[in-house]
Amino acid sequence: MDTLCGSGELGSKFWDSNLSVYTHNPDLTPCFQNSLLAWTPCFYLWATLPCYLLYLRRHHRGYIIISHLSRLKTAVGILLWCVSWADLFYSLHDLAHGQAPAPIFFVTPLVVGVTMLLAALVIQYERLQGVQSSGVLIIFWFLCVICAIVPFRSKILSAVAKGKILDPFRFTTFYIYFALVLSAFILSCFREKPPLFSPKNVDSNPCPEADAGFFSRLTFWWFTKLAILGYRRPLEESDLWSLNKEDCSEVVVQRLLEAWKKQQKQAARHRVAVASGKTVSREDEELLGGRSRPREPSFLKALLVTFGPGFLISSCFTLAQDLLSFVSPQLLSILIRFISNPTAPNWWGFLVAGLMFMCSVMQTLFLHQANRYIFVMGLRLRTGIIGLIYRKALVISNSVRRESTVGEIVNLMSVDAQHFMDLTPFLNLLWSGPLQTLLAIYFLWQNLGPSVLAGVAFMVLQIPLNAVVATKTHAFQAKQMKFKDSRIRLMSEILGGIKVLKLYAWESSLLQQVEGIRQSELRLLRLSAYLLAIFIFTWHCTPFLTSVSLKRIQHFLSQDELDSQCVERKTITPGHAVIIENGTFTWAQDLSPTLHSLDFQVPKGALVAVVGPVGCGKSSLVSSLLGEMEKLEGKVYMKGSVAYVPQQAWIQNCTLQENVLFGRTLDPSRYQQALEACALLADLEVLPGRDKTEIGEKGINLSGGQRQRVSLARAVYSDADIFLLDDPLSAVDSHVAKHIFDQVIGPEGVLARKTRVLVTHNLSFLPQMDFIIVLADGQVSEVGTYSALLQRSGSFANFIHNYTPDKGKEHPEEDSRTAALDNPEDEEVPLTEDLLSNHADLMDNEPVTNEVQKHLNRQLSAMSLDEEGQSRSLPLKPLGSAEKIVQAAEVEANGTLIEEEKVEVGKVKLNVFWDYAKAVGLSITLVICLLYVGQSAATIGASIWLSAWTNEAMVDGRQNNTSHRLGVYAALGILQGILVVSSSIVMAVGCTRASRLLHQVLLHNKMRSPQSFFDTTPSGRILNLFSKDIHVIDGVLGPTILMLLSSFSTCVSTLVIIVISTPLFTVVILPLAAFYIFVQRFYVATSRQLKRLDSVSRSPIYSHFSETVTGSSVIRAYDRIQDFEAISDAKVDNNLRHAYLSYFSNRWLGVRVEFVGNCVVFFAALFAVIGRSSLSPGMVGLSVSYALQVTFSLNLLIRMLSELESNIVAVERVKEYSKTKTEAPWVIEGSRPPAGWPTQGEVEFRNYSVRYRPGLDLVLKNLSLHVCGGEKVGIVGRTGAGKSSMTLCLFRILEASEGEILIDGLNIADIGLHDLRSQLTIIPQEPILFSGTLRKNLDPFGNYSEEDLWHALKLSHLHTFVSSQPAGLDFECSEGGENLSVGQRQLVCLARALLRKSRILILDEATAAVDLETDDLIQAAIRTQFENCTVLTIAHRLNTVMDHTRVLVLDKGTVAEFDSPASLIAARGIFYGMARDAGLA
Repeated sequence: MDTLCGSGELGSKFWDSNLSVYTHNPDLTPCFQNSLLAWTPCFYLWATLPCYLLYLRRHHRGYIIISHLSRLKTAVGILLWCVSWADLFYSLHDLAHGQAPAPIFFVTPLVVGVTMLLAALVIQYERLQGVQSSGVLIIFWFLCVICAIVPFRSKILSAVAKGKILDPFRFTTFYIYFALVLSAFILSCFREKPPLFSPKNVDSNPCPEADAGFFSRLTFWWFTKLAILGYRRPLEESDLWSLNKEDCSEVVVQRLLEAWKKQQKQAARHRVAVASGKTVSREDEELLGGRSRPREPSFLKALLVTFGPGFLISSCFTLAQDLLSFVSPQLLSILIRFISNPTAPNWWGFLVAGLMFMCSVMQTLFLHQANRYIFVMGLRLRTGIIGLIYRKALVISNSVRRESTVGEIVNLMSVDAQHFMDLTPFLNLLWSGPLQTLLAIYFLWQNLGPSVLAGVAFMVLQIPLNAVVATKTHAFQAKQMKFKDSRIRLMSEILGGIKVLKLYAWESSLLQQVEGIRQSELRLLRLSAYLLAIFIFTWHCTPFLTSVSLKRIQHFLSQDELDSQCVERKTITPGHAVIIENGTFTWAQDLSPTLHSLDFQVPKGALVAVVGPVGCGKSSLVSSLLGEMEKLEGKVYMKGSVAYVPQQAWIQNCTLQENVLFGRTLDPSRYQQALEACALLADLEVLPGRDKTEIGEKGINLSGGQRQRVSLARAVYSDADIFLLDDPLSAVDSHVAKHIFDQVIGPEGVLARKTRVLVTHNLSFLPQMDFIIVLADGQVSEVGTYSALLQRSGSFANFIHNYTPDKGKEHPEEDSRTAALDNPEDEEVPLTEDLLSNHADLMDNEPVTNEVQKHLNRQLSAMSLDEEGQSRSLPLKPLGSAEKIVQAAEVEANGTLIEEEKVEVGKVKLNVFWDYAKAVGLSITLVICLLYVGQSAATIGASIWLSAWTNEAMVDGRQNNTSHRLGVYAALGILQGILVVSSSIVMAVGCTRASRLLHQVLLHNKMRSPQSFFDTTPSGRILNLFSKDIHVIDGVLGPTILMLLSSFSTCVSTLVIIVISTPLFTVVILPLAAFYIFVQRFYVATSRQLKRLDSVSRSPIYSHFSETVTGSSVIRAYDRIQDFEAISDAKVDNNLRHAYLSYFSNRWLGVRVEFVGNCVVFFAALFAVIGRSSLSPGMVGLSVSYALQVTFSLNLLIRMLSELESNIVAVERVKEYSKTKTEAPWVIEGSRPPAGWPTQGEVEFRNYSVRYRPGLDLVLKNLSLHVCGGEKVGIVGRTGAGKSSMTLCLFRILEASEGEILIDGLNIADIGLHDLRSQLTIIPQEPILFSGTLRKNLDPFGNYSEEDLWHALKLSHLHTFVSSQPAGLDFECSEGGENLSVGQRQLVCLARALLRKSRILILDEATAAVDLETDDLIQAAIRTQFENCTVLTIAHRLNTVMDHTRVLVLDKGTVAEFDSPASLIAARGIFYGMARDAGLA
C-alpha cells in the first residue's frame, strides 16, 4: 500500500501510529485517506449491487415518472463522476508535464469515478423498477460523507499548520466532491412519488409502510401517525390501514397451498412406486432404513418452501446483531484499560463511548429489522394455516367429518395456528444460540483461560436434564391439547343445545363434565409450569409444543377428501340431465353400502319424484348425485349447474336477501319472482327490516317453514339447470305446499323447464310427475310414470290403491283452499305455516304397518292454526316459539338481531388487574412481590460485592480474604437462584388458581345465562372466550407477569448500580425517564386498543367457519366454495390488519425505547471518562456492563407492561361475560318443594302477565285458567297468541311481570329453577342429543338403574336398535346425535320423558318433525304411560288435540276459548273456524 502512495512531498506511509493513536490530536495519513477511506463506499456498492439488482428484477412495482428529484439526484451523480475524473485527468496532465504523481492519484479517481457513474445509473434503474426510497444508495452516500469527514478536517488542519495549500486543484475538487456527496445524501433521504399502478391508486387507506422512506422503514417512523391518533382517541376499525398485498390471505394461502399440493403429489408418486415394487431413491432408502415404506406428505417442508426466504432475511439481520453484541463487551474492556491508564489520551475514552453508542444503535436497528421479518413471517404462517384448514374442512369426506368435530377443527385454527406464530421468534435461536455460546466461550477463554471450562461443563450437564424436561413438557402439551379439544367440543355442543339443557335442568351435569375436563387440563398446566420453573430454559419447550400442533395439522390436512371426480360433470348422453349406471354408494368405507346397483336416467327438463318407505335411502340418493357419498362402483353423470334444497334448511347469519342471493348479483325482477313464488312476500311485510333483516345463527329468528322457503328461494334465484329438492314440502302447511308446488316445482311453476328431482312423501303431487323412482332397501324397485306404475300392479300400485281414498273425495278442503287462493277477494289466506321441522327417515327400516289413512288425515288437518278463523285481514308473521318473538322485539328497531361485540376503549380499568390479583390470591401476589424485591436486593448485593472484590488491593501478587469473598458471593448467587425458582413456582400456583377460578366463574355464569342471551350472541363469540381468551389466561398471562417483574427488577437494579458507580448519571435520569414515559404513553394507548380490536375481530372467523362446516354440502352443491374461501380470507385479513399493526407498534416502541437504553450506555461511558480520576476500573466495568443490559431490560419492561395490559383484556372480556344477567337460582334452600311434588299435576295461572324484557308489550295478559290434575289440554292459537310463551313461563324461561303460576297450589316463583324444571317433563320439537354414551344422554346424573333404562327403551321402541349395538347402552352418540336419524332422536327424547315420569308433561308439537310410524309410537306411549298425568299439548295440527279433555284457544295473549273440543265446535267460535278449515268440523 505504501508503494501505491509513492514518496516525496505528496507521498506518505499508509499507517502511522504516532500520528493516529499515540497523540492528543489524532489524524490519519494522506495515504490512508486517499486509499482505504476513499475506497470503502465503493467496495460496499460493488459488493451489494449483484444481490440488489437481482432483488429489483424480482420485485417490479411499476415505473416512476421522471421527476425533478430524480433528475437532480442523477445530475449530482454525474457531476461526482466528472469531479473524480477531473482529478484523474489532472494526474495525467502532471504525468504529461514530467511530474510523477503517486499511483494512488490514478487508482482512486478512476475507482471513485466509475462507482459514481454506476450510482447514477442505479438511480434511474430504481426509478424504472418503482423504488421510491433506496436503502442501498442511502447507505452508500452516508458512507461517502462519513469517509470524507476525516480528509475534510485533515486538509484544513494541514493548511492552517503550514500556512498554505500544497495542492490547490485537488484541495478544491475535494471540497466540491464533499459538497456533492453531502447533497446526494440529503437528496436520497427524500422519497419519490408512488409508481404508476401502485396500490395507493386503488386502495382508499393503504399501509404507508410500502411508500415509506428508508429511514422511516428502518425506525418504523411511518407508524408514528397511528400512534399519535391512538393516543388522542381510541382507535376505530376505519382508522386502520389495509394489509400489504403480499401479506393478504389470497396471496399467502395460495403459495402455501401450492407447496402442500406439491408435497402431496410427491408422496402419492412415492406410494405408487412403493406399491408397484419400483425402487425409490437412495436418499429415501437411507431415510427408511433400507426398506421402502409409503411416505406421508410433509407439512413442515411445505412451510419451509413457502416461508423460508423471509426466515433467511431475518437470519442475516440476526447474525449481524449477534456479532455486534460481542463488540460492546470488547469496547468495555478497552474502556476499563483506558480508566486504568492515567496517561492515555482523553479522546480514546470519548471515542470508545461514541463507538459503544453507535454499536448499540446498530444492534437496535438490526434486531428490530430481524424481528420485523420474523413476525411478519409468523403472521403469514398463521394466515396460511388457517386458510388451508378452512379449505380442507370444505372438502373432507363424510367419514373424516364424523371423526373431526367443529370444536376440534376450530381448535386447529385458533390454538395450533397460534402455536406456529408463537414459535417464529425462537426459530433463529436454533443457530443463533449455539453461535453466541461458542463466541462467549471464546472470549471468556481469552480473559479467564481454562477456568471457563467449569462453566461449560455445567452447561453440558444441563443439556440432558433440559432434554428430559422438554420431552415431558412435550408429552404434557399433547395431552393438554386433547383435553382442550374435548372441552371446546363439549362447549360447542352445550351452546347448540342450551335450551334443551335448561328445559331438562341438566346444566349441572354438563357443567360437571366441562369442569372435569378442565381439572385434567389444569393439572397438566400446573405440572408444565413446575417443570419450567425448575428449569427456566422455557424456549426449549416451544418447538416441542409446535411439533404437537404440526402433527395435528398435518394429520388433518392429510385426511381423505370427497372425490371431485365421482360425478362426471362434462359429458353425458344427449337429452339427459342425470344418469346413474350400476351405482353403489356408502357414507364411509367402514360402513356397508347404503345404495347399491342403482340404474336410472333423468331426461333434461323432467320432473322426477323419488319415493319409498322409511329408511330406503331417498336422501342418500340426492347426496350421491351431489358427490357427497363415497362411490364404490358404477358411474354418475350430471350435466349443468346444480341447486340443492336440503332436508334441514341451512341459513346463514346474514340478511334474508343475502341468504337468497347467495353471493350472486342482484337482479330485482328475478329476485322478486323468487320471493313471490316461494310465498315469502307476506313474511317481508312483518319482518322489521324487510329483506334486509338480519337472520340469526342457524336461522334462529325464522320458523322451520320460513327457513325452508328461504332455502327454496335461494335455489329458485340461482337459475340452475338441475334442482335437487330433498323433501322441501315436509316443513310447510299443505296449502303452502300446494302453492309452492304449483308456483315453483310443478309443470306450471317457475322451474317448469328445469330438471327437478323431488324427494317427497306427499301422494297428491305424484300424478303430475313426469316419472317416479321408487326406492326400497337402497335399490331402485320401480321406475315409470304414475299411470304406468299403477298399471304394473307392483308394490307402489298396491300402496296407492289400498290407502288412497276415492279421487273425487280426495282433499275436498284443498279445492276450497285453492279457490280461496285463486280468489283473494272472498277470503285472504296468508301463506304462513306451522313450525314443522324437517322430515327425516328412521334408520331401523321397520315395515310400514300404519294406516295411511291417518297420514292423509294429518295432511288434511295440517291447516295452519296460526290463523284466526274467519277474521283474517292481514298475513301474520309465522314464528315457531316464544323466543322467536323475543328476537323479533330485539330486531324491531333496525332489523339487526345479533349484537355487535362490545369493544372497550381507553385504559384497562384498575379493577380488572385487581380482579386478576384476587383470582391469583392476594397472599400469593404479595409473596411474589416480596420474592422479587429480595431477588433485586440479592442481585445488587452480589454485583457490588464482586466490584469491591475486583478493586481489592493485591499483596504479593494475590488478594487476601479470597475464601471469605468467594463464600459471600456464592451465598448471594445461590440465594438469587432460590428466589427466582421460588417466585416462578409461586407464580405457577397463583396463575393456575386464577385460570381455574376465571374459567369456573365464566362457565357457571354462561350456564345460568337466560335463553335470550344465547339467541342474540353468536356461538363463535362465546367459543372464542372459552378457547382464545382462556388460552391467554392459561398460558400467556403468567409468563408475561414473570417477565415483567424480572425486567422491572433488572431495570431498578441497573439504575441503582449506575447511580452508585457514577453519581453524575443522575443528571440525565430525569430527561431520559421523561422521554421513556412519553413514548410509553403513546404506545400503550395504541397497542391496547389494537389488541382489543384484534380480539374482537377473531370471533367472526370462527363463527363463519362453524357456519361453513354445517352448510358445506350446500356450498359444494352450488359451487360456491371459492366465494366462501374469499369470505373467510376477508375475515382473516380483517383480523390480520389488527395483529399486523399491533406487532409493528412493538417494533416502533422497541426502536425508541432502546434508543433511551443506548443513551444510558453512552452517558454511563461518557461520565466514566469524565470522572476517570475518581473512579475505580471495577466500578466503571460494573456500571457500563449493567448499562449495556438496560437496553434490553427497558424494552422488555415496556413490552411486558403493554403485553400485560393487552393480554389482561382477556380477563376483562371473561369478567365482562361472567357478569351478564343470570336466571333465578337453581335451588333456593329453605324454599324447596315437598318430596314427591307435584302429586296431582294441577296447574293454575292467576292474572298472569309476561313480557320479554322491560319496555316491550305484554305477550300474555292477565291470563287466568285452571287445569285439573290428570287433564289433557290442547293449546292452539295463531302465531304471537302466546302458545309457546305459556310453555316457557311454566319452565320459567320467561319470568312473570305480574301474577303467578301455581302447581299443586305452590307458587313456582318461590322455588329454585331446578326444583321446578326437574319435576316437569317436555318432549321438545327439535330432539337434541349430546356426544357421549346413550346412557349419558338418557340419564346424565345416573339416577336410574339399568333395568329402568332398558324398560324406557322398550316402551319407546328403541330396545331393538340399542340391543343390536355391540356397546348397548354405552353406544357412542356423535356430535348432535348425527349417527341417529331424527326419528330415533325423537324416540330418545320420549325415553327421557318415560324415565322422568313426572306428573306434568308438555308436548311442544313433538311429532311434527317425525314420520308417521314414529308419530304413532309416540302417541301410543303417551296415551298408556302418561294416562294419569297432566298433559299440555301445543298444537299446530288440530287432529292431535281432538281427543283431549279440553282445548285452550289463545288470542293476543289472552284466553279466547277454553272448553272441550265438542263444546267449542258447537259454540261456533274461533276453534270451530279452525276445525272447519282443517276438515274436522
